[in-house]
Amino acid sequence: MNYTKISTEEILNWLKENLTEERYRHSIGTAECAVELAKKYNLNEEKAYIAGLLHDCAKCFSQERMIEIIDEHVQVDKCERINPKTLHAPVSFYVARTEFLIEDEEILSSIRWHTIGQPNMTDFEKIIFIADKIEPRTRNKEYSQPIIDELNKDNGLNRAMLQCYKQTIKSLVDRNLSICPMTIDIYNKLHGIVYVK
Repeated sequence: MNYTKISTEEILNWLKENLTEERYRHSIGTAECAVELAKKYNLNEEKAYIAGLLHDCAKCFSQERMIEIIDEHVQVDKCERINPKTLHAPVSFYVARTEFLIEDEEILSSIRWHTIGQPNMTDFEKIIFIADKIEPRTRNKEYSQPIIDELNKDNGLNRAMLQCYKQTIKSLVDRNLSICPMTIDIYNKLHGIVYVK
């Protein structure tokens, strides 16, 4: 089934023109990693590839352009604005829908929530979230390996998600940055799922 009216070649060309070289490599790596995770968890590989390719499509837009798109077209919670580095996710969601004509809600949602996540994420949303953190083309092995280690255990998706949040929260604390309350809520929920007796 086709999930976009745009060819893969056209998507890749657009990404090459609108992303830095490293961000382009990261997008390819995320798409490839998402396909591997989709295979592992019996999810749709074609959708995973498209979501992985497009998850950061707005990453290199200017801050002003992102804010403008958010103010005019995308509902963003106040706490999401705490960290401007995460604003590309709702903007990428918007670009995927309008520029690439993606209509599939699972693809769109996984792009929308690949940075901060949301409560009660689907397995598909989780694999895109995780693929973004562990793809081997640009991600630091020291950062990604603990997440990969958790993936290979029982309840691996939730364990890997929890590890992502542990690392994120620690990084925010170490840099003396604010933490979105939703991040704490998601961490606590995942902690309960993983460690419930």
